[in-house]
Amino acid sequence: MKRLTEFDELADPAFSSAVISWQKTHGRHALPWQNTRDAYRIWLSEIMLQQTQVTAVLGYYARFLERFPTLHDLAAAPSEDVMAQWSGLGYYTRARNLHACAKRVVAEYGGVFPADPALLAELPGIGRSTAAAISAFSNGTRAAILDGNVKRVFARVFGIDQFPGVKAVEDGLWRRANALLPEHGIESYTQGLMDLGATLCTRSKPDCVRCPLQDRCVAHADGRTAELPVRKPKKTIPEKQAAMLLVLDRGQVLLEQRPPSGIWGGLMSLPEVDGHGARGEIDQKALGAAAQAFGKVEEMQALLPLVHVFTHYRLHIVPFKVALAGRAATAAGHVWWNLAEIERAPLPAPVKKLLLDIASPSLFAAL
Repeated sequence: MKRLTEFDELADPAFSSAVISWQKTHGRHALPWQNTRDAYRIWLSEIMLQQTQVTAVLGYYARFLERFPTLHDLAAAPSEDVMAQWSGLGYYTRARNLHACAKRVVAEYGGVFPADPALLAELPGIGRSTAAAISAFSNGTRAAILDGNVKRVFARVFGIDQFPGVKAVEDGLWRRANALLPEHGIESYTQGLMDLGATLCTRSKPDCVRCPLQDRCVAHADGRTAELPVRKPKKTIPEKQAAMLLVLDRGQVLLEQRPPSGIWGGLMSLPEVDGHGARGEIDQKALGAAAQAFGKVEEMQALLPLVHVFTHYRLHIVPFKVALAGRAATAAGHVWWNLAEIERAPLPAPVKKLLLDIASPSLFAAL
């Protein structure tokens, strides 16, 4: 008698059949990156959709393709152009990896994405799940995905009451994901899992009544949809502070190039001042000295502070508006940018919002 393996025990053709049938009738079919085998467009959408809602991606996706219609266009573009198109979408490491990936695919694969998910996963910014999705949609490859939406669906349907981020739990989820793969219809199955997590099996208020997996869902049967998946243990979010100088002169603002890595890497931003202490304890001497390096200071005024929340900490931005009576020589890594054209600048979202408010018609005349 054949000995059953874990793979055999986890396999369930009825699961994939239910997902595929539901997706064909009720899933999403009109998104701009669907109904194509163009790996470039599929890859771009998958990277943009990492940790970002579809509604937020749609506009960026269209503008990005308008500026970089092909992979070769993206690979050949200056990094500042890429960052400018990405500005406001967040998680800027994705944009840097996107550009690096385009260059590698052109250099190593002649501008054609490899079909093998293992090769795709070696490229910058493409992990195991994203590689499987790209390959499934562009080549019909039978490969398993396991993004956040799929983890949530699996945790609820199969009653997994451990945090999915624990390696042993995640390894088990990968084994289940591979065992559940259908023999046919991988595109509909892959899209169906994504659609279920995004539209029905949502974090809050899941629409269990319309879910094709309701009759097999452990969380639904036990009344535990609010508990599963198990949330990551909460940690105290660190508080950090940055004093920024909004240096203005003749309708222009001084911008500083951020380092290529780290927070907002590769973007422009406002010059930051070292020497501040705890929140609300800005070193005024250091602030004044930093401002004078850019020219003759005519006036300095504290603006309302901003708060920007990152994944791992909360940043308190304390901006100071500095009006110059005369400029010093522009230092390397700095550039004067017309406030009237600040919308085009590759800036982090909170900094761009601050400058757009400053450049509004009601305030612009006073600059």
